Amino acid sequence: MLKKLNDFLAGWPMTLVGAVFLAASFVLPRLGVDLLIDPAWATVVISGIPLLYLAIWRIIHNPGISKISSALLIVNAMFAAIAIGDLFAAGEVAFIMAIGALLEDATTNRAKKGLKQLISLAPTQGRRVRDGEEEMIPADQIRPGDVLRILPGETIPVDGTILSGETSVDQSIMTGESLPVDKGVGEEVFCGTINRFGSIDITATKVGEDSSLQKLIRMVQEAENKQAPMQRIADRAASWLVPVALLIAVLAYVFTRNIVTAVTVLVVFCPCALVLATPTAIMAAIGQATKHGVIIKSGEALEKMGKVDTIAFDKTGTLTYGRLEVSDILSFEESLTEEELLTLTASAEGRSEHPLGKAVVTRAKEAGLPLMEAQDFRMTAGRGISAEVAGRKLLCGNEKFLEENGIAIDGSIRSALEKLRSEGKASILVAEGMRCVGVIALSDVLRPEARDMVSRLSAMHTRTVLLTGDNQKAADYFARQAGISEVRAQLLPEEKVGNIEALRVSGRKVCMIGDGVNDAPALKTADVGVAMGSMGSDIAVEAADIALMGDDISKIPYLKRLSNATVKTIKLSITLSMCINFFAIIASLLELLNPTTGALVHNAGSCFVVLIAALLYDRKFT
Repeated sequence: MLKKLNDFLAGWPMTLVGAVFLAASFVLPRLGVDLLIDPAWATVVISGIPLLYLAIWRIIHNPGISKISSALLIVNAMFAAIAIGDLFAAGEVAFIMAIGALLEDATTNRAKKGLKQLISLAPTQGRRVRDGEEEMIPADQIRPGDVLRILPGETIPVDGTILSGETSVDQSIMTGESLPVDKGVGEEVFCGTINRFGSIDITATKVGEDSSLQKLIRMVQEAENKQAPMQRIADRAASWLVPVALLIAVLAYVFTRNIVTAVTVLVVFCPCALVLATPTAIMAAIGQATKHGVIIKSGEALEKMGKVDTIAFDKTGTLTYGRLEVSDILSFEESLTEEELLTLTASAEGRSEHPLGKAVVTRAKEAGLPLMEAQDFRMTAGRGISAEVAGRKLLCGNEKFLEENGIAIDGSIRSALEKLRSEGKASILVAEGMRCVGVIALSDVLRPEARDMVSRLSAMHTRTVLLTGDNQKAADYFARQAGISEVRAQLLPEEKVGNIEALRVSGRKVCMIGDGVNDAPALKTADVGVAMGSMGSDIAVEAADIALMGDDISKIPYLKRLSNATVKTIKLSITLSMCINFFAIIASLLELLNPTTGALVHNAGSCFVVLIAALLYDRKFT
């Protein structure tokens, strides 16, 4: 009951009601209006009760010196002002503290995390095979050693090893790889990944809480628990503010024998400007960032971003667009032009569901090429396709597929393939009859702003690192294109987390930028997580502290400069607030201020801090 009353009084509506009564307490007497009860009493009750509740709660529950808080100091000042009959001063310090608490709550409340969505990805059942019979069973009943059959389009329910069959598996949830990975007998598959094409039988190796997906969920939970809420700067200083304020007030009374002077000292010593310095600067910066399509979820994230000296990037969907496009068309026959090769291949792949085949068809259609109907279409999962186009029998697939069909791959073709692999490209070999007649290469596409973005970060003395689940050659190629010299490839989610933790242990302040489900643990483990907002997974966006709503990575240097400026503004505001308090204390001791005028000076200092913070909103950081 008491908690509900406290929350009601501490909310914005009642705090604004308190502001009205406080203004009436100041204005009406100066207009000659006599009132039986000072309106400031309403402000004292509305803003003072939550303050008293907070001070008492911290005394009871906080350990050690943290029992002494800024709330305790302001409660002392409030009661002292009430004791000498200066209700305006009592209401003013309580009201300013209430505003500071509301502003800080607005900047530190984070969006709810995406754990529910992540958990929903976990398969609920699997197809167990026993004595040749299939049965659907709940996923929690699968045991290590069970044989499971996974049909095309189904989600793999546990970690396992393929016993029979070949397929292509979409592992993007675990590794972020843009392409399905071809899998055969003896190779590992992971829980939560999707079997795209062939039917496979697997033996379960890791089930339940030991599976890769459950580990992913646990890592997000653990990383979330490690994130401590931002402590108020005033509270960190309260352990010495309260004793010093009380000591000065007592000494002022001892030497002046004037209780009003002692109370004035307590009023002007209240750290309201100090309380306002951080949340107002952060709110202005968050507003500025929102105008530029950068959503910052908490003040803590903005503060930490200002201290970041290392930025780690995911590759697929972050540095690149995360979509495949035809990059090279190489014909090995003089009589076959590149356009003809593309037309034949796209026609043969017209009924294919494989992402590589679809990308080839898309390129042909964009080029306006006339596609022909394919006859006798057959697909071999994890290998390639065969079809007849305009009377020409074609094979389109990988090296192994062509070799299995008796087609030799000579040295010049292997050299061309090796060059394409070194550039991080996937290839479709095209054969007619018993000859390999060409190759079509496909690649993810680097964002054009990536290189300039990395260069600008380097100029700001910020280290950049590439952390990706993609293969080493693809990672190296795109890192060179972007100007990133430090590359760590073929990483599973837990390995990304390990790399982030190693950087932090070495003393680095790390920001992680990613877009996929597999990036969620790393985003939470880093000091600051930044997600690609419009194309990134919901889980990545909710696990992150900051989201780029336009997927514009050129905003990263802007975000860094804004964060740096915010931290500097907070430090400046804190310094100025302490200076104002110092001179106000001197004026109080010289009896130049009384509690009411002291409260006005104290209020002016708070307004000055808010004004400095507000200037952040319109500054240019681009």
